[in-house]
Amino acid sequence: MGLFNIFKKKRKPAFVPPDGGATAGKEKKKEEVIRPETIKPLEKKVKKVPGLAYKVLASPHVTEKATNLSEVNQYVFKVLPGSNKIEIKKAIESLYGAEVEKVRIINVHKKKRRIGRTREGWKKGYKKAIVEIKKGQKIEIMPR
Repeated sequence: MGLFNIFKKKRKPAFVPPDGGATAGKEKKKEEVIRPETIKPLEKKVKKVPGLAYKVLASPHVTEKATNLSEVNQYVFKVLPGSNKIEIKKAIESLYGAEVEKVRIINVHKKKRRIGRTREGWKKGYKKAIVEIKKGQKIEIMPR
């Protein structure tokens, strides 16, 4: 059995005290007291990813319903089919600088349309996202 021990990896000890192991058996545990005034609130950092917004967002979806939703801090966008909620949130935050609270996604399926009596065609399907932003913030979709 001694032959197979040569293939085993030699492991380093998990913890070596700074004094070289002289006090290995005499470890003292100090409990650190965390005071509420020393805790700093976490600040949310918006990481700007260049070009992400143009790979995710296709266009703002401007309809009467979308206009009514903008009064309650919800905005509607057409998005590319491969995008997900996390990518949409990052794209909106980096492009418009608004904090996104919720993203909902809807797949609008293609529909059959008639052209004349006999010809039939298809109306394109698309994916749209309803983005809810933090209260008090606004997104300028149509520049004035």
